[in-house]
Amino acid sequence: MALAALSGSLFLLRGIWMLRESSQLAQRWVRIVPHVVDTLLLASALTMVIWSEQYPFVQSWLTAKVLALIVYIGLGAIALKYGKTRTVRVCALVSALTVILYIAAVAVTKRALVFI
Repeated sequence: MALAALSGSLFLLRGIWMLRESSQLAQRWVRIVPHVVDTLLLASALTMVIWSEQYPFVQSWLTAKVLALIVYIGLGAIALKYGKTRTVRVCALVSALTVILYIAAVAVTKRALVFI
């Protein structure tokens, strides 16, 4: 859970810096640390899946988390790197943060349809 919180916090921080057009985004650690944290998060998730024997495409809530993670990665890339306009980047940032909240809600409730 700590890695998930750290990953989301780093994404939010980079998003704020992107909105402010801060030179902080160019720092070496900002390009490296989030990827290390996300790699550790993915490795721990895979370990938990194997140990718990709850697999994506068998458990609907876990499938929802995996698919939402893919959406989050795409939106995050648009927000921080590939969005051509500020409006596109802001919309992608807000959407990615919403997906993070959805992933957290699914993790807590173990239900894919957490808002119904």
